[in-house]
Parts: sequence; C-alpha cells; structure tokens
Amino acid sequence: MSEQSDSDKPLRVEDGKELDRIIDQHGLVLVDCYTKGCTLCQAIEPVVGNVARVTDATVVMVNPANDLSLVEEYAIRSVPTLLLFENGQLVGRMADGFQGTDAVVEFVRATTKRE
Repeated sequence: MSEQSDSDKPLRVEDGKELDRIIDQHGLVLVDCYTKGCTLCQAIEPVVGNVARVTDATVVMVNPANDLSLVEEYAIRSVPTLLLFENGQLVGRMADGFQGTDAVVEFVRATTKRE
C-alpha cells in the first residue's frame, strides 16, 4: 500500500486489528462503517471518496460484519456510521444515514477545528 493512495481514495480494511494500525499511523482518520447490500452505504461511498480528496483525513472503509468486535467497541447501531479519529482518539460520530460531501467535509473540519 503506497502512502499516496492513502490520501487519494478510501482504504479498505478487513478487521479491527488492521483498522487500529491505520488509526495509530495517521493523525486524522475517517472510518466509514458499512455493510454489503446497504443502499445508503453504497450511496455514501463516493462521498467518502470525495472527503479523502478534499481533506487531510485518511479515509478507511470497514465492514463490521467481518469483525463483530467493532460493533461493540464503537457502539455501531446502524450503517453507514462514520467515525472520526484524531491522534488515535475517537472525536466524532455521524450516524444520520446518507449525508452529502459538503456535510461530511464540514463534520470533519468542525469536529477537528482544522481548516
């Protein structure tokens, strides 16, 4: 995996161990928790791709059904759920169904106070 791809498009991880490694390696990480067959999850995928391009957040996609410990650890009750980590700490959560690019970019910037 090249560092350049980290900022250009979402990364896909299979489990919590891989997710933790990325959160530890990057200062700002937006995690898109999705499931297969979820139409809202499919609709938000290009949105998080846009967020990866226009913010300094590393965007990661994970299907918590592949690692059920994530459901409990992050209290995921619906998908899509977006989790925002800054310096390894969970600083924000967005679980309001589909949100457009502007709303998600604003969420990232407002939550982290970054410009």
